[in-house]
Amino acid sequence: MLIFEAFKMAVSAIMAHKLRSFLTLVGIIAGVASIIAIMTGISVIQNTMEKEMSVLGNTVFQVQKWPAGGFNNDVDWRKIQRRKPVTVENADIMREKVKTVDLVGAELWDFGHTVQFRGEKMDNIATICGGTPEYPENNTHYLYMGRNITNEDIKVGRNVVVIGYNIAEVLFPYIDPIGKTIKIDGYKFRVVGVFDEKSSAMGGNYDNYLLMPITRFTRMFGLRDRWGNQRSVNVTVRAKSAELVDTAIEEVRMVLRQARQVPPSEEDDFTIFTNDSQIRSFNQATAGVKVGAFVIGIIALVVAGIGIMNIMLVSVTERTREIGVRKSLGARRKTILIQFLMEAIILCNIGGIFGVIVGFGLGNVVTIFTGFAANIPMEWAVGGLLFCSAVGISFGFWPAVVASRLDPIEALRYE
Repeated sequence: MLIFEAFKMAVSAIMAHKLRSFLTLVGIIAGVASIIAIMTGISVIQNTMEKEMSVLGNTVFQVQKWPAGGFNNDVDWRKIQRRKPVTVENADIMREKVKTVDLVGAELWDFGHTVQFRGEKMDNIATICGGTPEYPENNTHYLYMGRNITNEDIKVGRNVVVIGYNIAEVLFPYIDPIGKTIKIDGYKFRVVGVFDEKSSAMGGNYDNYLLMPITRFTRMFGLRDRWGNQRSVNVTVRAKSAELVDTAIEEVRMVLRQARQVPPSEEDDFTIFTNDSQIRSFNQATAGVKVGAFVIGIIALVVAGIGIMNIMLVSVTERTREIGVRKSLGARRKTILIQFLMEAIILCNIGGIFGVIVGFGLGNVVTIFTGFAANIPMEWAVGGLLFCSAVGISFGFWPAVVASRLDPIEALRYE
């Protein structure tokens, strides 16, 4: 009953000074909103990144020359640039010798190509993959209609292609694209399949992809890219089960080191990565931002807490006579302390609630300008409100103690 009565009196005191209470809340709102907004924004990006990075299935990993997370500095870039390219022969060796895998695909990539069918044309936006039949399964980029490229297509080097969903929509809005002949940079290719729709929220677009036999790709574009660098194959490898992924990675590493003649004393001259490793790298990259946001928010809340302590001390001074009357009528020190402490806690949590709402709104602003999905990280909302309660207790305790220790006789004389 004591808590309930203290709650009612605290609410009445806050409502009696609306403007002062509002100005006190501004600091709390700003502090909580700054934390929640940044954490929400990172959460929105992180969820989208994790979805995008999960293009490899949970049993698939990739082997390539270049690191998945980019370079930390120029020294790393020069060191990795000196690596030998990963080759189709490396993929063949993995396919032949690693018994814990069932699909090994090889891919070469090039970007910014023109695709045309009769009067319809898409300029400089198509991404071409010269690949093997394992591409759809290993990249979770499945077929919508038609067929996939085959080993026979690769062996012969046929001019066949599987086109992305958007390419089919633009070039063939009213007709079936299967069997039709399109031009890729002026070269004729027969469409044998269409990929299912798979847009990317990160700015890329799987629906503008084209898959052709890797042998046809090398004949068309050569073994060097447009900058004169030797092309390196991306190898996608699917383990027979999720439990065998780690074993498969180690077997692939041993087979590749042997095939590429890497001395035992030297590190790998290739990179192996999975969905989880990419996601961990992203989380590590954003950890500093999260810590920075948290520190800034804490500083803002501490400043706001000092403001609350000041306002509560002013309130104690203003209500000195009221406290004296209550004590003379039998109110105990504990009752006075709980009332003022409750007032500080309620004030902080009201600010916390508004701060959470504002923070969620600001954090999700990024979704307006991107294809990212909105996200509400409730764990941060709960944490923010709990911290607001802690701020209320910490900074409201001293004013509550001051109020509870007032001498009733002196308090009644106060003017």
